[in-house]
Amino acid sequence: MDVYVEYKGRIITVGVSPAWDVCCRGRGLDWGRHAIIDEQMVRPAGKAMNAAWALAWMGCPSVAAGLWGREDHDEMIAAVARLDGLIEPRMTVVEGRTRRNISVVDTQAHREMHLRDPRSLASVDNLRRLGGDLCNLIHPGDTCVFSGAMPGGELLAPTLDLVRTCGRCGARVAVDTYGPVFKGIVDAGLAWLIAPNVEELRELVGSGVEDSPAALVEAARGLLDRVGVVRVGRGEKGALLVTKTGAWTGCATDRNPALSTVGCGDYLLAGFLAGLGETGDPRAGLAQGLKASAARAWGWSETQDWLEVEKKIAVVVEPM
Repeated sequence: MDVYVEYKGRIITVGVSPAWDVCCRGRGLDWGRHAIIDEQMVRPAGKAMNAAWALAWMGCPSVAAGLWGREDHDEMIAAVARLDGLIEPRMTVVEGRTRRNISVVDTQAHREMHLRDPRSLASVDNLRRLGGDLCNLIHPGDTCVFSGAMPGGELLAPTLDLVRTCGRCGARVAVDTYGPVFKGIVDAGLAWLIAPNVEELRELVGSGVEDSPAALVEAARGLLDRVGVVRVGRGEKGALLVTKTGAWTGCATDRNPALSTVGCGDYLLAGFLAGLGETGDPRAGLAQGLKASAARAWGWSETQDWLEVEKKIAVVVEPM
């Protein structure tokens, strides 16, 4: 499936490992101190919900599907409702409470700590229920975005079946995950687009790939017999995009200090999908993803409108 397919459907983000993100920002934070923070943000998250949130910030509507705990479902609905209907919540509600992840960001020392709750709502029965709900939700031409941690082990086969179900219902499947399930999805040819970082690309190809555009493009091209599009994130070095018809590398030209790296990859993927959906041009998609990711890193996505940010951030995208 080529990247140039005309886009007409919805973007449906699917979070199998949802969470609440609690982010505390302050100055001069350190062990053993009692400090007053400057800001605390609590919002529904997990990488799939982060992507939906990023799309909403860019004015692009999406449907947020996946698992969510019954005990805090109403709280999630109320939070999403503040986005003027740009996110349509269609979660599969299961018993339990959605986990909370905590990030502590020292804006003075430019460092951060991330505390992750390992609990999960995924089970064989819950994944089966989610698959049924997605069958009723998906229309042919939709794009299903599986982003974030996805269960392996005894849940690997049910997870692959869940992704396979979306394809059978007519959706293009975009995947941004890691570990055995990522390799399983790629090897089974279930994804239209994959979005690894450099280390995840190395795991997929089974070798140590140099972090240079030429080497990464060559490695990514080796996956094009199983996926249509490979978008590789390189952190502050930018990103590159490889399809059967071309390859491009890009980065933001400004070098502002990063306030936090949390969610930058989600904004990169969301920006790419939004840009591609608007223009049909992969270069435009990559450029928009880079702008969104940079804005997230610099803290602009929380304080400025997308239309303002889009004009201020300069990026360069070049063919390989």
